[in-house]
Amino acid sequence: MDIRLATAADLPCLHRVIERAYRGEAASESWAVESPPPTSPRTSIPALEAILSDPAERLLVALEEDGAPIGCVQISDLGQGRAYLGLLCIDPGLQSGGLGHELLAAAERLAVSAFETHQMEMTVITTHDRLIAYYQRRGYEPTGERRPYPVPLDPPYEMLVLAKALAA
Repeated sequence: MDIRLATAADLPCLHRVIERAYRGEAASESWAVESPPPTSPRTSIPALEAILSDPAERLLVALEEDGAPIGCVQISDLGQGRAYLGLLCIDPGLQSGGLGHELLAAAERLAVSAFETHQMEMTVITTHDRLIAYYQRRGYEPTGERRPYPVPLDPPYEMLVLAKALAA
């Protein structure tokens, strides 16, 4: 798997991967999902284009040998040595093979080199115990903070904040 900064040319195929990973039947069958995924779209091509054009954002794309996108991760500079990790996904059919771990490690390295990050944070739906445990095995710990899910749902979801210190 090759990992590099995403380009505008990657976005149409990458958008489809993101939607499969976060929404619909494929997402429901993922090991990481323990509650039904929302039905609203996860993102849009204009939202992904906005990430590419923002100097405080980076979007890494994971590619198969043929150059097709199979996953991604977003890193957002929060300032003061902190960054936020989001949009981490691998195509559902390729999960559980270590690709997510590689993408996560690449995101941490990029956060340090691009933004001088000392601490990475993320949010995970509180009911996704297996996913929370996955991130804990990689050094992320609950901060005690909870945030509302960004989209109103009935019943509402809540997000658990996890953080990890990164070495410079």
